[in-house]
Amino acid sequence: MTNLLVASHCIFPTPNPEETAEFYEQKMGFKAVYYMDAIEPHICLYRDTTEIILTNSNGQKVIPNRELYGYGYDAYFITKNQEQLQEEFILSKVNIVRPLHSTDYHNKEFLVEDIDGRWIAFGMKVKNDRN
Repeated sequence: MTNLLVASHCIFPTPNPEETAEFYEQKMGFKAVYYMDAIEPHICLYRDTTEIILTNSNGQKVIPNRELYGYGYDAYFITKNQEQLQEEFILSKVNIVRPLHSTDYHNKEFLVEDIDGRWIAFGMKVKNDRN
């Protein structure tokens, strides 16, 4: 039997998990489930088949990948119907960093910035480079 990876969750440390959860619920259509009384307090954010886990950064500022390393996103969600999702986020006044476009690595994607400054991409491969 082959080992098979079936899912992945983003883990986002944040100085204010409740405020970040509120942003994701109100602006980006996620549902928050609070586990703040757990041994390791966290909030799970759900949308469709995806999940983001918010943890407390204990006062540490979020430093996005682009600031730490000079480029890069902090999360990438594979999604269809990017036009519709982008329009939903525009109507919710989410900061669209890069509107829907085709990349030089054969993805069609758009990029948003969350309340903590993370850049999150929503896209899909349009040409499979593996074959």
